[in-house]
Amino acid sequence: MAHHPLPALDAHDHDHDLNHYHHHDIYQATSVAEIHATLQHLNRQDAAVTARLNDLIASQEDLSRELGRLDLLRAHLGSQVVNTRSISNGMLSDAASTANRISSAVKKLDNEQANVRATLEVVEQVAELKACVLGVHGSMGAPQDWETAASYLNRASKIPPNVVNGSFAEEIVPTAEVPDPPRVTLDNAAESLCGLFLREFEKAARDGDGTGVTRFFKLFPLIGRSDVGLDAYGRYVCHGVSSRARANLNTASGSRDGFFYANALTKLFEHIAQIVDGHEPLVERHYGVGMMGKVIERLQMEADVQGGIILDTWRDERNIDRKLTDIKSYAFSFLVQSFLPAPVGGTPRSASPAQRERMSTEDEGVDMKEVDGLLSETAVMLGRWSLYTRFLATKTAPPESEDPLTMPEFLASSNLAKKVHGTLLEPFNVMTTFFFRRSVEKAFQLDEFPSDLTLNPNKPIGSSPPFVTSAVDDVMYIVNQVLQRALSTSQKGVVSSVVPTIGRVLGSDFVGMIQRKLRDDVYPKAAIQGGMPPEDKIIAFLVLLNNLDVASDYIKRIVSSHITTTTSSAAGSPSSHAPHTPLHDLFPFSQDAAHLSTQLGTTAASITSKIHELLSDGISVAFHQITKPRLRPLLADAFRDIDYGLHAADMAALSQRADDAAAADPTTLPAWSALMRPLRRILTPHNFDLLLSSSLAYLSRALEKRIWGLYGRVSALGAARLERDVEAVVAAAVGVANYAGAGYGLRDAFARCKQLVLVVGMEEEEWGECEEEAEKGVAEAGGVPWVLERGERQRARAIVRERDR
Repeated sequence: MAHHPLPALDAHDHDHDLNHYHHHDIYQATSVAEIHATLQHLNRQDAAVTARLNDLIASQEDLSRELGRLDLLRAHLGSQVVNTRSISNGMLSDAASTANRISSAVKKLDNEQANVRATLEVVEQVAELKACVLGVHGSMGAPQDWETAASYLNRASKIPPNVVNGSFAEEIVPTAEVPDPPRVTLDNAAESLCGLFLREFEKAARDGDGTGVTRFFKLFPLIGRSDVGLDAYGRYVCHGVSSRARANLNTASGSRDGFFYANALTKLFEHIAQIVDGHEPLVERHYGVGMMGKVIERLQMEADVQGGIILDTWRDERNIDRKLTDIKSYAFSFLVQSFLPAPVGGTPRSASPAQRERMSTEDEGVDMKEVDGLLSETAVMLGRWSLYTRFLATKTAPPESEDPLTMPEFLASSNLAKKVHGTLLEPFNVMTTFFFRRSVEKAFQLDEFPSDLTLNPNKPIGSSPPFVTSAVDDVMYIVNQVLQRALSTSQKGVVSSVVPTIGRVLGSDFVGMIQRKLRDDVYPKAAIQGGMPPEDKIIAFLVLLNNLDVASDYIKRIVSSHITTTTSSAAGSPSSHAPHTPLHDLFPFSQDAAHLSTQLGTTAASITSKIHELLSDGISVAFHQITKPRLRPLLADAFRDIDYGLHAADMAALSQRADDAAAADPTTLPAWSALMRPLRRILTPHNFDLLLSSSLAYLSRALEKRIWGLYGRVSALGAARLERDVEAVVAAAVGVANYAGAGYGLRDAFARCKQLVLVVGMEEEEWGECEEEAEKGVAEAGGVPWVLERGERQRARAIVRERDR
């Protein structure tokens, strides 16, 4: 066998050969067959290696051709490289050096031109400076043309300081007439003109020459003395403010009662506002945008003085400190005694008409009319202060700012702001608390029940609903008055104090007084077990329940009128809309309106919650003491002597008496109507609905119990009559509702009763279908949304004693 050199095998072939080597090792063969197998394997391997070598030899010619082409291309590229280098070293190097020389020349020319322009500019500025210096000198000489001199100084101020102070200007500008350096000349001229303008301004101010004041006021900025001009102008306008304020305070004819001091403070603020509005264009035009703020700060300093004088005088003249002392020492004897336990066997707490008249006219230590007047005057002054601060905040706010309006620091920390807080705001809160609580106390002292109320439906009622005591209208009127007065001040500190005070007094005194009367004075307790309470007690109790309901409605409406949100266009942006309440107009600063709106809503919710809690307890008492004792015998009478065990033989006689039975059907509940309609006449619709709901819930339970009690005493024919009678009872029960639509909702109280008689009267086929659906788990078996469980329905089905099969 011929031997050939073997090519290197790849990993796979090598592994394959190793894997099979031990199977084809001729030296380990033990038989002729194994020797033949090994030789065949070696032949196959030899053929494979030979084929691969032939493939490699065949591809060698192609590789040689490609290598030859690459050598040819390299030779061509070499010649091109040589040519390129020769071009770069020859032609382009000359061009590059030429371009470099040209660029350097251009830069040098640009620098020279810039230097020339700078030199020309300096020359022009020096020429302008010289013209200004000579112009100032000439105008200040014999012509005394101050406007021209100021304009020359203004022109000179626009020349750069390095030019004015430069050596070139010091060489060129001085002349024989004006030998000093230009800076010295200009500074001396400005100082001289400043003194002159100031003297002339003050002279015009003393003479009341408005034209002269304006003339010289406009010249200060031109000579670089804006601060001097603004200071002089501030003194000028402050002198006018001071003079007019003192005149308003000292020229009072007659008494200083009423709103004299409020008017004096109003005139002070109005005068300052007129000055700011009237002179702002002049100041902004000649001194710059925002410069009016400095004048406003100077005016505020004068307002601190004059406003402080007004407030101090008011406090002394009105004897505020003494009144605050009397107020703080007032004992509220009537309220305190009303909450004390009633003396055993004592007389009722309510006073007779003569006693109430005496209480209203006797000297109680604090004159309520005088306190009311002081509160009104203080509210006006606080409101004017709010308008004033809002006006100044608007004037000093950054132009076109979208941030919320904020109180300027100079205004918030001013002496007048501190004076307003201590002299007006704090006493106002103290007096308001006293005034409101004393008004509540007085309302209950003079409280009167409505007259001519009766439970007899045949007697007319003289007054008109809602039937409440006089205290409700009086107190709610005071609530509205006190809240309106507090809001009119536009002071967050006032409203934040007054609103909780209203809530506290209403919750403790108003609600507490009604609660005490309901519990101690008019509690409707029957004199004998099972009887009805006295009519006067029932009426008085119901009227006090009306007090609570009407008061709750009043409070909701009063608060809602202030916090109800509307949509309005935002200022300066007609296309944008933002939530808006009436409080936003009164409290524009920052988030004051939102905070107070939340506080009003929270306080109202707290008060109404207490009222509703007491009202719920009162309705429960009315149900248990007035209606419940009458309901059980009412149903007993309605179903007395009614036989539901009817058979076919009884139907003829029953049909003959159908008309008479319908006319005198006891299930129309005449006693129910006699019980509820008098109560409906007296109670408010809401209160009657509450009482009716409680009564119907009890009546439905009693009726259901009565239906279950008929077990085994109802025939198939009697079931139809039972269903008719139950429907008549339900119709009569809900028929006393305040309005027709209410009956449909109130009928839900009798849902179990109606479904009971429905099951009792079902035909066998219908009942079978209902049961089949119930077995399948259908919620509304038979098309009825059941409130009865399936077991209850099956038990109700057995109420009928026998059925026709």
